[in-house]
Amino acid sequence: MGFTIGGIREMRSASRRRARSSEITAVAEYTGLWGWDVVPGARAARAGGRTECSCGAPDCPSPGAHPLAFGEELAAGATLEKAAAAWARTPGAAVLLPVGRAFDVLDVPEPAGRNALGRLERMGLPLGPVAATPTGRALFFVAPGAAAELPDLLYRMGWDDAALDLRPLGFGDHLTAPPSDLAGRGPVRWLRPPSLDTARPPQARLIVGTLAYVCARLCG
Repeated sequence: MGFTIGGIREMRSASRRRARSSEITAVAEYTGLWGWDVVPGARAARAGGRTECSCGAPDCPSPGAHPLAFGEELAAGATLEKAAAAWARTPGAAVLLPVGRAFDVLDVPEPAGRNALGRLERMGLPLGPVAATPTGRALFFVAPGAAAELPDLLYRMGWDDAALDLRPLGFGDHLTAPPSDLAGRGPVRWLRPPSLDTARPPQARLIVGTLAYVCARLCG
């Protein structure tokens, strides 16, 4: 028996409900378990070679990757009920994490990130969560302040003159968190999910040398 138009619509509606439920659960985990603030973010869709943002601005500089102006920020400790209520007021919102509060981020190409992650795990160094984007980047969570410290760290380690594809994200930046979609390109996913062992990310100085070395070796 074939699908009816109504049946397809019901399947799509059920899929959207599951996606919303998954994101609300993730928000509650981020705030309640890991102590992170969460912000409802814009969505984006790709159509006709263009990316359109749900904020409605035709010239949006960051389609699907910025907070909603009318969204309610959820502070660390927010319950599942509060998360569900906030997302009910911003249906379809993406899950964004404000950077520079509980963590900063070191952003590298995903192949370099996977290589570095394996090296760091073998060395037994402390690690925080690591996310991967559909645009081919790996995002290493590190202690707040890393974005400001990175130039000096690279200088002291002898990497300041190298052409490294290593970018810091700090205060004022936002990270699209799993399982949300990034700018209409696909979902963000965890390479190393948050856990009780990674709730407090390490100081950047403990991992930046390995990240710089692998970026220079694989991406130079």
